[in-house]
Amino acid sequence: MKFIVKLFPEIMMKSKPVRMRFTKMLETNIRNVLKKVDESAKVQRQWDKIMVMVPDDRPDLVEAFAERLGCIPGIAHVLQVNVSTFESVDDIYQQTLAVYKDELAGKTFCVRVKRVGKHDFNSIEVERYVGGGLNQFTEAAGVRLKNPDMTVNLEIDNEQLYLVDKRIQGLGGYPMATQEDVLSLISGGFDSGVSSYQFIKRGSRTHYCFFNLGGDQHEIGVKQVAYHLWQKYGESHKVKFISVPFDPVVQEILERVDNGQMGVVLKRMMMKTAARIADKMGIQALVTGEAMGQVSSQTLTNLNVIDRCTEQLILRPLIAMDKQDIIDICRRIGTEDFAKTIPEYCGVISQKPTVKAVLAKVEAEEAKFSEDLLDRVIADAVVMDIREIAAQMDTKITEAETVADINTDEIIIDVRAPEEEEKDPLEIEGIEIQTIPFYKLATQFADLNKEKTYLLYCDRGVMSKLQALYLQEQGYSNVKVYRP
Repeated sequence: MKFIVKLFPEIMMKSKPVRMRFTKMLETNIRNVLKKVDESAKVQRQWDKIMVMVPDDRPDLVEAFAERLGCIPGIAHVLQVNVSTFESVDDIYQQTLAVYKDELAGKTFCVRVKRVGKHDFNSIEVERYVGGGLNQFTEAAGVRLKNPDMTVNLEIDNEQLYLVDKRIQGLGGYPMATQEDVLSLISGGFDSGVSSYQFIKRGSRTHYCFFNLGGDQHEIGVKQVAYHLWQKYGESHKVKFISVPFDPVVQEILERVDNGQMGVVLKRMMMKTAARIADKMGIQALVTGEAMGQVSSQTLTNLNVIDRCTEQLILRPLIAMDKQDIIDICRRIGTEDFAKTIPEYCGVISQKPTVKAVLAKVEAEEAKFSEDLLDRVIADAVVMDIREIAAQMDTKITEAETVADINTDEIIIDVRAPEEEEKDPLEIEGIEIQTIPFYKLATQFADLNKEKTYLLYCDRGVMSKLQALYLQEQGYSNVKVYRP
């Protein structure tokens, strides 16, 4: 079994040196991601595609490889193919007939062939021969070239025949690290997760800057969002997660700033802080989830005033998007249920916020701050490799034990995503196992029997630990982490 990785069309349009560089980087990214699934992954770069080989003795890797390939930036689509050799056009037809005969029953179809190499036939001749044979010797409803019920895809690469078993939609965009790094201001809500994803997809290593306004519980929730985005879409490269304690700034805003200006001032202070952190990291641009007119601080006038606080480039990929479109993307990339559980802390400051801030007036309000305010919060900021989130959870979880042995009266909650749980169900004789995905646990845990003890389980142990700590912060003490 092989996978044929097709490059995103924008890569194919680049000049030869740029295209080669992008393709080489994509090859490396694919290898880095798949090696975390299995060390035996083999990746081979070609001019117009990348081949991924699944060892013959490891058919169990096919689904895992397919899932990961669908989440790597720079890929248009992936073809899962069965590989064989052939002797003639009729041999190609016979092999195709054996694979598709039953599946074609009652369906209209067409045959599409892509060919590379020197042969005594061309692609159209193969399409006609194979299509005619399938139409005559199967129970298909007939050939239909436009909008058929089924398309039989064949690829011929010199002496090899690839019978396409499945077409997997890719993420698109550019390979990770082909574009410059960005620093995303992430709050854990709908918008900031989607804006971060947009830049991961576009090929930028996306680091995360979190302004903590809601304590440990807020930070744990945001770390789950950031870790999920990195693990699913950007795992090929290291990124940083920076947590900035912003309570001192909020306190001075509440004490010293005119009520109507609070929202704009808070955003400006965040931008100033993020810009200084980005400078230290050698990053040229900030990313936010702001959309025009969504809240009072996001009018064009206010965004203009906010931008004046720094010379750093501020990028807003969602600026003209509707909220429902943002939520739809949020649902597709897997951050919607996280966002539902995280309050919008930035929105609780101004009671009658201005929608037309005046720069001079805002700057006059900011002059009331302590001179060393931002120096203090930046000094207290915690910078960590996002891969260390799992290790950090180990040190933070004190009340929730990590156990390998289970009592018969304890209940395991499998917090893996549904597709992961379905591929490898957890079964332990005599033990009750419930399946609640990690992104739904925070809202559903309150409905469970409080007299029972629950052991949270996931493959890598990261999400189970994050969820255990999150539930602890909400006051639940009947939670442990199960690591067999």
